Amino acid sequence: MAEKDFQPLTQNVVRGLNDKLYDKRKTAALEIERMVKEFVASNDVRQIKRLTAVLAEEFAVSHNNHSRKGGLIGLAATAIALGKDAGLYLKSLIPPVLTCFYDQDSRVRYYACEALFNIAKVARGSVLPFFNDIFDGLSKLAADPDMNVKNGAELLDRSVKDIVTESSSFDLVSFIPLLRDRIYTANPFAKQFLVSWLMVLDAVPDLDLVAHLPEFLDGLFNIFKDRNPEIRKMCEAALGEFLRGIKRETKNVNFADMVNILVIHSQSEEVAKTVNQSLMRLITEDDDKDVDSDTVSMDCDNDFVQPQTQTQLDLGPVVNVLTVQLSHKSIQTRIAVLRWVLLLHMKTPNKIFGQIEQLFPELLKTLSDPSDEVVLLVLEALAEISASPAGPPRNSPSQSISEGSSPGSEQNAAPHRQLNKYFHKFMNNVMSLFRTDRKLLEERGSFILRQLCLLLNAEDIYRAMSEILLQENDFQFASLMVRYLNMILLTSSELFDLRDQLRELATAESCSLFCCLYQSWCHNPVATVSLCLLTQNYQHACELLMILYPYYAQIVTVESFVWPQSCSTQ
Repeated sequence: MAEKDFQPLTQNVVRGLNDKLYDKRKTAALEIERMVKEFVASNDVRQIKRLTAVLAEEFAVSHNNHSRKGGLIGLAATAIALGKDAGLYLKSLIPPVLTCFYDQDSRVRYYACEALFNIAKVARGSVLPFFNDIFDGLSKLAADPDMNVKNGAELLDRSVKDIVTESSSFDLVSFIPLLRDRIYTANPFAKQFLVSWLMVLDAVPDLDLVAHLPEFLDGLFNIFKDRNPEIRKMCEAALGEFLRGIKRETKNVNFADMVNILVIHSQSEEVAKTVNQSLMRLITEDDDKDVDSDTVSMDCDNDFVQPQTQTQLDLGPVVNVLTVQLSHKSIQTRIAVLRWVLLLHMKTPNKIFGQIEQLFPELLKTLSDPSDEVVLLVLEALAEISASPAGPPRNSPSQSISEGSSPGSEQNAAPHRQLNKYFHKFMNNVMSLFRTDRKLLEERGSFILRQLCLLLNAEDIYRAMSEILLQENDFQFASLMVRYLNMILLTSSELFDLRDQLRELATAESCSLFCCLYQSWCHNPVATVSLCLLTQNYQHACELLMILYPYYAQIVTVESFVWPQSCSTQ
């Protein structure tokens, strides 16, 4: 081709751009940069357009791979020379570079990334009209088999993300259809690329990505099912941010479409678990405050005041769902429900007590659950509720100390330990459960009682149980219950401090506890004697044995009074 066909490029520049050596192509590019600066200085727009057309048509799309490389570096040099005016010529600069993203030669793809990086560096926000094409190309280069190309694409990707973040003219609406199409990719690298862009766009204050969530939520859940832990972690973080965005601003959220997607994907245990954990992280202490629906917070800037609505958490529907799901056939579902109850009590104690009359009976029913983990969690939940300062006071005028306590029991009550009226409801229901389900008492009675002593004050547990047993009409059950309580008292490591307190009887409180226990322990003579031995009331123990001897002479043996070795050494 004649020299005139490449004007305004000189023959030396043309030869350099076609050379197989990078240094020769770079030298030619520096000469192009010098030429363009002269054209800009003389305002020679015609020559600039002619030069970009030659680079694009004769080099960047040439059949010779070295020519394509030369064309790319020449286009980048042209953009650098144009500087702030590069935006005026992007229609000639960017399309040929994007074409090279799909070149069969990996070195050409790499130089295409490098060229567009340099163009974007000077043009900045002016490249946004080409964003969809750039994004489409980058999504493919993210999965490129050549590591150099991937590294170049990552560098360009970071630059484009910075441009989008700092720009106020990004067209989110036109981008969503492309995102919806690309998000179903099967390539793990492309998945990471897409999720990273979702997180970047969600972080831009002026972009309402949450309003478009139904468009790509299904695809995002599909990506989350990938076995790669890094991809799953990225998806989990993205879902969490979207949920926080929904909580901040519900006005433009399409809940109906999202619910349909959630119902479909909730069949996946992993997806359901992640969504559940993300939802739990949304609950904060601020949700326990009542917010007037007409109240707005005002963020003040120098020139304007922007109102921000505050979303109020309504626990009624939440508790309705939780109470229903407590009887779900899946153990994992019941465990998740109880963790929700614990979280809501920890973060929103005042609001949860507004729903407690509905929730508390359902929690009590769960004490007989066949799963030990479920029982542990429901005991923890009931214990937290019973000891919550948000609950009605234990000694309020409208509520007696115990629904079944004796008239004089208040005189022997232990000092107040932040227990509320639900503590005695809890204890009465535990006792009622053991009374009606002897198998539960036999198989899990000790387990439940020991856990209660760990979760709450052991003295409060024993005092409350003793007061309830004083009113027990089923003497056979009372005797059995005292036997269990006594065995736990004598042998359980969880009750070491309580044993030590009873052994010494050094305070008025410990003496009061002994008197309270003694009354109900009388339902079981053997337990009564062992209690006297524990408290070192040896004289009274002998008197009891003398009284009981005629009745137990043929059935009481030495083994009935075996003193645990662990107790004597502690």
